[in-house]
Amino acid sequence: MTITRLFLAAATAAVALTSAAAFAQTKTVAITAIVEHPALDATRDGVIEALKAAGYTPGDTLKVEYQSAQGNPATAAQIARQFAGARPDVIVPISTPSAQAVVASTRDIPVVFTAVTDPVGAQLVRSLDKPGANVTGVSDMAPVAEHVALIREIVPSVKRLGVLYNAGEPNSVSLVKALKAEAQKAGLTVVEATATKSADAQPAARSLVGKADAIYVPLDNTVVSALESVVAVGQQAKLPVFSADTDSVARGTVASIGFDYRQVGRQTGEAVVRILKGEKPGDVPVTFAKGTDLFVNPKSAAAMGVTIPEAVIQRATKVVGQ
Repeated sequence: MTITRLFLAAATAAVALTSAAAFAQTKTVAITAIVEHPALDATRDGVIEALKAAGYTPGDTLKVEYQSAQGNPATAAQIARQFAGARPDVIVPISTPSAQAVVASTRDIPVVFTAVTDPVGAQLVRSLDKPGANVTGVSDMAPVAEHVALIREIVPSVKRLGVLYNAGEPNSVSLVKALKAEAQKAGLTVVEATATKSADAQPAARSLVGKADAIYVPLDNTVVSALESVVAVGQQAKLPVFSADTDSVARGTVASIGFDYRQVGRQTGEAVVRILKGEKPGDVPVTFAKGTDLFVNPKSAAAMGVTIPEAVIQRATKVVGQ
């Protein structure tokens, strides 16, 4: 064999080894959400941003698969089984229904959930400090006490607080329980209205007209995905609508104290990186979303018959709708 041929053979072998090494280093992260709406979409984007920052480049050292269940629990279960069969390096379910579906589908593929209100109550982990098994994640338990205080500050006359949610979502049930406890401390009565699917959100909101002095929408994926229809009811009936997530303020709610869900996603992505680098999910404590922002929408508030106090506007992180 000539020197040239030896060189070409060596070069070809080197390329093959490099390609094989690159392939071996490529990680696959499968992401799924129960439905698409701004908060959950921002969470997904934040996860990918954190992976990029850690050196995992989509299309190169990282393969990202994403599927939405479009609000259907049966579809969520189907996606979970599909992901389990594909055996990615990590599965990231966004929201409680998606997390429950994924955790039920695999006992060995690492799972890092996010945007889950009550991980223990949803039976995703045994405890927050020591999740155990193949699961860890990030909880977005809302600051309900602060929400109640904000509603009373903007609507001092409020006595009956309507809450609109899907009773089939465990995260919403946990939040409503917390809301009742905080409302009782504040001397408020909670009036419930439930929606089992997005199309039910508007009639459920209408059912609160005349029964409530304000409406509170918790971190409920069913209702948030149909939020504009709820806002329309609030404007027509001059019934102020508040939300647990700040992303909904730009869509028409009066105000909220909540998280930057892109940052929640980044926080989740940091946990995913730890797993990709070899840590066991069960040894990684569940963390809580960090940071709170105050968003207000004076224009929407006016359309619903209320005026946001100047003191609230002055301390707002963001004023939208102007």
